[in-house]
Amino acid sequence: MTQETFKDSVFILKNEMYRFAKRFVVSSDEAEDVVQDLMIKFWQKKDELAQFGNLKSYALKAVRNECLNRLKHHEVKTGFADLQLHRSELYSMDVNNLKEHIIGFINQLPEKQRAVIHLKDVEEYEVPEVAEMLDMAENAVRVNLMRARQKVKEQISQLMSYEQRQISR
Repeated sequence: MTQETFKDSVFILKNEMYRFAKRFVVSSDEAEDVVQDLMIKFWQKKDELAQFGNLKSYALKAVRNECLNRLKHHEVKTGFADLQLHRSELYSMDVNNLKEHIIGFINQLPEKQRAVIHLKDVEEYEVPEVAEMLDMAENAVRVNLMRARQKVKEQISQLMSYEQRQISR
């Protein structure tokens, strides 16, 4: 694989890889490190990449695995736990920041649900593509997506009902 081919087939995936990594590690710097490290690994194995078929799927699998390894080995979990919001803190937030609330709700989801909702609803992949990227059955993707959406919907409903009570006082 030439440098130009690599740039056109692998390097163009970097933004998508970054967004996906950020869902796992939350920190922008850590997500950038994940993508940079993977780009180096991909370049070192550039001649073997053709055997993987769907390069985008392979790259996102690699991002997921790298992020999970970093979460295990670098104790990023402590920083991740700090991002978990207590309900009282959540309710005191300004309702005008609904997008940030939703991102926070998604970040609180279990890993599989968070990955599925990101790939399906944010990156707009089809269920079979998500299943391939996450090594899951299509039915498991649908179930995790339904559960993730339901949890986010419930949290939005709770937030809105709390805000309505605050306004009517």
